[in-house]
Amino acid sequence: MSHSSSLSLAVPQEELGAASKELLEAPAEEVLAWVERRFGSRAAIASSFGAEDMVLIDLARTHAPSVRLFTLDTGRLPPETYEVMDVVRRRYGIEIETFFPERARVEALESSKGYFSFKQSIEARKECCAIRKVEPLGRALAGREAWVTGLRREQSVTRTEVQTVAVDAEHGLIKVNPLARWSTREVWAYIKAHGVPYNVLHDRGYPSIGCAPCTRAVKPYEDERAGRWWWESPENRECGLHVRR
Repeated sequence: MSHSSSLSLAVPQEELGAASKELLEAPAEEVLAWVERRFGSRAAIASSFGAEDMVLIDLARTHAPSVRLFTLDTGRLPPETYEVMDVVRRRYGIEIETFFPERARVEALESSKGYFSFKQSIEARKECCAIRKVEPLGRALAGREAWVTGLRREQSVTRTEVQTVAVDAEHGLIKVNPLARWSTREVWAYIKAHGVPYNVLHDRGYPSIGCAPCTRAVKPYEDERAGRWWWESPENRECGLHVRR
């Protein structure tokens, strides 16, 4: 089935256009409520359990309780990330659907190219991301009609055009970014006001947290994603999960 036909089954273009305009400046609560009404359990939050994702999870418990929650376990996440995931399971009483990379592909990559091949070139790094993240994401999104992310325009130069509601042509479904307009200050104000749990690495200078070997703390003057693949130039610092069109 083509992307266009699957999209037409999920949301007619006219409805999508209207929702995109209506929700462009809407509060995150309204955006999530629309996801709940329109998709329910056919939508899922994709979470790496960073600060934005924790806000989304907290908001969704009230405004989109049917929406599922999944994560990509690359096999190289920091222990602190697993700790906050366990806190989420206990506090919110929800299942975290977990998707791993294909074992054979990881084994082949590490056997043939070593354990830090991703530092050799942008191509090599994207190969690692494709195996550990992009392929599992495809499986995670299979059969769903929409996915919800914590993307914000303020995060980096690669995300300044993030829309609240958009078509994800790559996966043939709707992509919703309820926090697109939020600032870092707003994210942390919400966390503090509502006592939302968060990854302790944020307190150690990690505004953005991915795989342990590819993430480091940043300086106060650096942008939020400067600690991700820091050996590359800023315009290349995406893993392929969020394709720019």
